[in-house]
Amino acid sequence: MKNVAANSKLIKKLNRMNVLNILKRHGSVSRQELAAITGLTGPAITGIVKELLTIGFVKETGLGVSQGGRKPMQLEINPEAGYVFGVEVTRHEVSMGMANLTADPVLLQRRAVDMSAPKPGIDNFVRVIGSAARMADRKGQLLALGVAFPGLIDVATGTVKRSVNLGPEWSGYPIRAALEERLGVKVFIENNSNASALAERWFGDCADCRDLVYINWGEGISAGVLTDERILQGYRGYAGEIGHIVIQEGGPLCNCGNRGCLETICGIPALERKVASELPFIRADDPIRERAAAGLVSIEDVIDCAGAEGSYCAELMRQVARYVGYAVADVVNILNPQVVFLGGRMARAATLNRALIEETVRSHAFPEVAAATELMISSLDGRAGFSGACALALRETMESSHSDLLKGGEEHQVLLSRRTI
Repeated sequence: MKNVAANSKLIKKLNRMNVLNILKRHGSVSRQELAAITGLTGPAITGIVKELLTIGFVKETGLGVSQGGRKPMQLEINPEAGYVFGVEVTRHEVSMGMANLTADPVLLQRRAVDMSAPKPGIDNFVRVIGSAARMADRKGQLLALGVAFPGLIDVATGTVKRSVNLGPEWSGYPIRAALEERLGVKVFIENNSNASALAERWFGDCADCRDLVYINWGEGISAGVLTDERILQGYRGYAGEIGHIVIQEGGPLCNCGNRGCLETICGIPALERKVASELPFIRADDPIRERAAAGLVSIEDVIDCAGAEGSYCAELMRQVARYVGYAVADVVNILNPQVVFLGGRMARAATLNRALIEETVRSHAFPEVAAATELMISSLDGRAGFSGACALALRETMESSHSDLLKGGEEHQVLLSRRTI
């Protein structure tokens, strides 16, 4: 009997979540339309809607158009009933944003934070999250926190397996448990590239794409893959590490221990080191020499100077674009995605050499597969990471069978009352 009762509760919760997601996708819907879409009976829909109205996640918005009888009352999701936080972590910075139940994420702030070690990193993380939450104009309740994290993540346990960009101390660190204990809210962790792929699907230029790859080109290079709208995790959740494709035998030593990985040639630290080491050999009137005279050269300086035809940086970015094109061709051959997005801090460099990258992909990928794939530059710019973290929190909160979003009645109100930062 206990199993029957448990199954009945689960089915009831899934039906409520299904109704809520239909309202999120379709906007204004009547009870009759909900019954037709879900296949549930009229009385069942009436009961579900009553519960959702009671706890504030749905609102009535007026009468719709008559289909031959009385005008139906229209229902919409109440976007202000709750919100989620999304955070992207890098070694030296944390980007924070928030989204309500229907809106695109809004950036709250970017803060310089040292995340090179877990103990001080988590202390700083909690402090800046609390600061951002207090400054936000919040209505409703905090439902969950999503975190886009650089490295190999065991999603099932919320544990960092390895983060070459943050440092060795993160290996084996239970980040989800640590944050949930400190913040008192449900936390969801994903690799930053996987989160960015979700952002493209939810908030970017790929609303109709079910199969896409997001290549996060920045300090590291990795790929987030959506297959039939699901994140491709791989056996242990480590899929997408394309930055460690070897493209130069015997090349520079990589953080992973191999030599000649894509990251060692095309990642931001590698490019900045290369420019610094070759500055003395660059002609005096080259734009990058002028930048260097004012101080250290950043990757933004390099990309700016790459716009000057015939300059050192223009040629460097063309070489790099070809290497990235080789990697994209491999991705296209293996995964056959509908769209490949290039994003991250190097997205502007990809824009400068988009035609060259496309030409390289066409010449190195299987022709029919390449022809079926579109290459796009992400329009999310620097928003992809925290937006993807918001998408992760919304997806897990609103669509997962394990979500505690809709427990119903008094239990639900008690749950929400505890979720403040």
